[in-house]
Amino acid sequence: QVQLVESGGGLVQAGDSLRLSCSVSGRTISSKPMGWFRQAPEKEREFVAGISWNGGSTLYADSVKGRFTISRDNAKNMVYLQMYSLKPEDTGVYYCALDLRPRAGVTRDEYDYWGRGTQVTVSS
Repeated sequence: QVQLVESGGGLVQAGDSLRLSCSVSGRTISSKPMGWFRQAPEKEREFVAGISWNGGSTLYADSVKGRFTISRDNAKNMVYLQMYSLKPEDTGVYYCALDLRPRAGVTRDEYDYWGRGTQVTVSS
């Protein structure tokens, strides 16, 4: 049974940083792309960042480019999202996702397994 568990969320002020972690169990992630999505209240879940199986390629939403960094540690079966210069509009539940396809997708439908999310709240 594949499980993804996010951690590291919290309440921060605008301009602060946070590092989210995603621990995966039940299968190795070493050959698969991973992604982070987020969902604000009353909004659709949106793509934030994706990373190829070896970390050699990354994708970012325009809204976070230059502020967020996705990374992975295949030996630990972990994926991370380092967030800098947080803004109130970054507030939402952040989800980690595993993509069974060869390349990281940018849409929700392309990901096969999801965590339950971790809340990030950025106050102004």
